[in-house]
Amino acid sequence: MKIRTQTQAQGGSALIVTLLTAVVIGITLASYLTLVSSQNVSTMRSLAWNSTVPVLEAGVEEALTQIHYTGITNLSANGWTYTVGGLYQKQRSLVGGSSYTVVIQPVDPPVIESVGYVPVPLTPSSQLGMILGGLISPGQSSIYVNRQVRVNTKGLPRWDKAMAADGQIDQVGNNIQTDSFLSCDPAYSTNGRYDPAKARDNGDIATNSGLVNSVNVGNADVKGHVSTGPGGSVNIGPQGAVGSKSWVESGNKGVQTGYVSDDMNVEFPDVEIPFTSGYLTPGGGTVDGVNYNYIMGGNGTKYKLGSFSGKVLVTGNVSLYVTSSFNFTGQDAITIAPGASLKVYVGATTASLGGNGVINNTGNALNFQYYGLPSNTSLSLSGNAAFTGAIYAPDAAFTLGGGGNNTYDFVGGSVTKTVTMNGHFNFHFDECLRRGPVLQYVVTAWNEI
Repeated sequence: MKIRTQTQAQGGSALIVTLLTAVVIGITLASYLTLVSSQNVSTMRSLAWNSTVPVLEAGVEEALTQIHYTGITNLSANGWTYTVGGLYQKQRSLVGGSSYTVVIQPVDPPVIESVGYVPVPLTPSSQLGMILGGLISPGQSSIYVNRQVRVNTKGLPRWDKAMAADGQIDQVGNNIQTDSFLSCDPAYSTNGRYDPAKARDNGDIATNSGLVNSVNVGNADVKGHVSTGPGGSVNIGPQGAVGSKSWVESGNKGVQTGYVSDDMNVEFPDVEIPFTSGYLTPGGGTVDGVNYNYIMGGNGTKYKLGSFSGKVLVTGNVSLYVTSSFNFTGQDAITIAPGASLKVYVGATTASLGGNGVINNTGNALNFQYYGLPSNTSLSLSGNAAFTGAIYAPDAAFTLGGGGNNTYDFVGGSVTKTVTMNGHFNFHFDECLRRGPVLQYVVTAWNEI
């Protein structure tokens, strides 16, 4: 038997084949690893790119919060820095190495610009790259991705409706009607006062309630729109009417098409204590032969009282904080002299405004502003005197009883928790209240730059 042995050439061929196979496998594996690495880098960078949106949104939210609490005249509070160009800037670092820089342009309405920075992996991707990426500042754009937006806003007026509430509105009285006018426009007022001949039909009523019969119009004439929260409904009596001025005055009953909706959804923030120091205690005196329990004057003066009642004269643009009792009856009255104004902040649980009520000689509803703190859960308006003012008491049950001796009755606007009308009231919304204090600023446009 002959034993066949492998020649040197044959052994070399096998080795070459083995090496070539290993090279091919190595190249394939390297290509695969490169592809996976590239995909990982692409995925991580895409994630970082998308993650900048919630980061810059956080900047926008902080700017809106700053504006809400300080307005546009005190933006340097809470760590905001005044910069070149009249802008106010804030920088904040977040968990994970992200950060944002946001600026507010203090115009009315304000403009916000926010930039979000998020760390991205180095190229090629590596654990070391991610570690280094978390250590280097946003100024080194090679390892940070950033996006920037410009946000335009608008101010929602504190008084945008004749009557607004968070809960039920019940117009159970007789001879109730709502309409509107413009004290700041002579075409729709006379000497700045309501004139039936120039009245408009924006006497809107609105509630956030989404319950059945959220608004009980009863037999009232509402020259304007009625809105409830989603799913809410409106109850109208046989003699009730909701619609345009011409439609209602033509004797129509029920609801004019398009004048009832369920799209009301507005947050009414609580009123905060206006001040804790720098206030005075008002005293009394006699003016033009009339004895007053309290006389408040001096533009910008702040006053504080535990109990507020009696005869009051306001001669300057002042504010008053009432802590425990607000009760006007009999011959009591708050008289506001021409050119004067009063902002009263009420912490009393129950407030009653009767007697001769508010004698607002300015004729401007903004010159008497009533603010109910969260502890103010009840507010009643009674008596036969006309009322000219603006009420913002989002935690108070508002009751209107009685009614005036003429068609003037209530001029201004109100925001309360609920409303119950037991008398005969003519409710005239002054649309120029929309030029008054802003309830909050909301985003109207969002543009990436």
